[in-house]
Amino acid sequence: IGIMPVDSAHPENEDWTCFEQSASLDIKSFFGFESTVEKIAMKQYASSIKKGKEIIEFYLNQLDEEGISQVPRWTPSSSSSVTTKPIANASNNDATQSDATSSDATSQPDDQMENQTGTPDDKLDADYIKRYLGDLTPLQESCLIRLRQWLQESHKGKIPKDEHILRFLRARDFNMEKAREILCQSLTWRKQHQVDYLLETWTSPQVLNDYYTGGWHHHDKEGRPLYILRLGQMDTKGLVRALGEESLLRHVLSINEEGLRRCEENTKVFGRPISCWTCLVDLEGLNMRHLWRPGVKALLRIIEVVEANYPETLGRLLILRAPRVFPVLWTLVSPFIDENTRKKFLIYAGNDYQGPGGLLDYIDKEVIPDFLGGECMCEVPEGGLVPKSLYRTAEELENEDISLWTETIYQSASVFKGAPHEVVLEIIDAASVITWDFDVCKGDVVFHLYHSKRAPQPPRKDPLVGQHSSITTPGGNNVQLIDKSWTLGLDYSMVESPLTCKEGESVQGSHVTRWPGFYILQWRFHTMPGSASTNLPRVDDVLASLQVSSHKCKVMYYTEVIGSEDFRGSMTSLESSHSGFSQLSHATSNHSQSSSMISR
Repeated sequence: IGIMPVDSAHPENEDWTCFEQSASLDIKSFFGFESTVEKIAMKQYASSIKKGKEIIEFYLNQLDEEGISQVPRWTPSSSSSVTTKPIANASNNDATQSDATSSDATSQPDDQMENQTGTPDDKLDADYIKRYLGDLTPLQESCLIRLRQWLQESHKGKIPKDEHILRFLRARDFNMEKAREILCQSLTWRKQHQVDYLLETWTSPQVLNDYYTGGWHHHDKEGRPLYILRLGQMDTKGLVRALGEESLLRHVLSINEEGLRRCEENTKVFGRPISCWTCLVDLEGLNMRHLWRPGVKALLRIIEVVEANYPETLGRLLILRAPRVFPVLWTLVSPFIDENTRKKFLIYAGNDYQGPGGLLDYIDKEVIPDFLGGECMCEVPEGGLVPKSLYRTAEELENEDISLWTETIYQSASVFKGAPHEVVLEIIDAASVITWDFDVCKGDVVFHLYHSKRAPQPPRKDPLVGQHSSITTPGGNNVQLIDKSWTLGLDYSMVESPLTCKEGESVQGSHVTRWPGFYILQWRFHTMPGSASTNLPRVDDVLASLQVSSHKCKVMYYTEVIGSEDFRGSMTSLESSHSGFSQLSHATSNHSQSSSMISR
């Protein structure tokens, strides 16, 4: 994205100045997140415009306060020592200029609330400040007292502690108007959702205790509580599918509430103000599976809630063993994180954290976790795949308005015996990559990928080819596109070996195309093979058939086409990551390159 600010004389009146800003955006492919990236870019562009407007208004107001009504147009000067002075009103004397200069020397960043000069009564005990709040300038001390007084006079409800008020002031550079606005919104939010009682009322589901790979672990060298998150070992998709967004959000909020409690406790223990914590994120094992779209959306929503209600609580974020796929996730997440918070991030690739400027600069050797080469046993769960038996159904999630994994991108399809479900994709560029992600919700299916130079005839009710077409049948959505008169090997060919997928499995895969044309993804009902030596069915076959009600299977799927070059970079990143709970199978032939990942 390119942003170009321009100022010029107004075409109708040369005494007016025009401030214009334009931007251009060109996104060809971004791992299927093109619309998300576009929204991020628009958000950044709008933020840039807002900031530019604030700066212009600040200086215009400053000129108005100094009595300056006109500024001559700037012209290049032949002598660098000549300075053009503004034309001021008659009331603008030298004393006013001197006062303005003195005011500028002590001004804070950003525009401040008017008349913030402290009065003799705006004082806090020096020992109290040193013990609980940290270093404050007289102006910052005055802002804290004024905002606290305003809350006592105007706010109905629990008045937060000075440390909490101070966090919101620091988050807005002690601009009282802005700090008061976000603090009031947060206090209302806490009251509505009973957040003050969360630690007493919230009990983590057992699945979180077993599979959420995060926990508190001692403290860093500055006495800040240390939280460890082994994100690379976490089955984010499984947690979202088993719990939904609401439970994950409450768990994250309980972590933040516990962090606030630990900060107060450490302040007493160390005898100095500790208002934030350190977070260590281990990305060993991070791969493209973690970019599952509903999971990323849930993460972005959680970040927004935390940013709005827990400002200035993160003192430092140490990101370790970042693989090459990490920049993709960072690009999606970073725009939703406050700029001041992003400055606290330290990112280490590979084993760089073990060298100079690494962990030992921030954490004592005695508390470095064992999985990072230290000697301290860490009680953070190792994670693993969440069992499919713990997954909640789409209907349950929809009833709670948490249908993350079914919204807009995932299609539901029924597969019947003798009636497979098929999706056709038209490929123009032979170097394209077809990707798929599907879950077998019921029964066993066999997944095929075919290629044809001829366009399959779409269903009668949907004339569009290349779309995820569907027609409704009494048993659910089912589409069959391959004409029964077609002959395999003549009218169409198989480009991937059949893949048998059991009930409860999740499958992610890709195919690098060699030819243009039409590619057909097919899910076929899996029929148990009989015994070759006898016509009688085997006991195992009978038992397996009893587990499948009727002759119907169900899958939830998503597929898209992306550029080969972009995808190869992702594959390289995925191959460079080592996950403790997933396995990548990679096959290469003369005609295509493909990869599939199955998790049970």
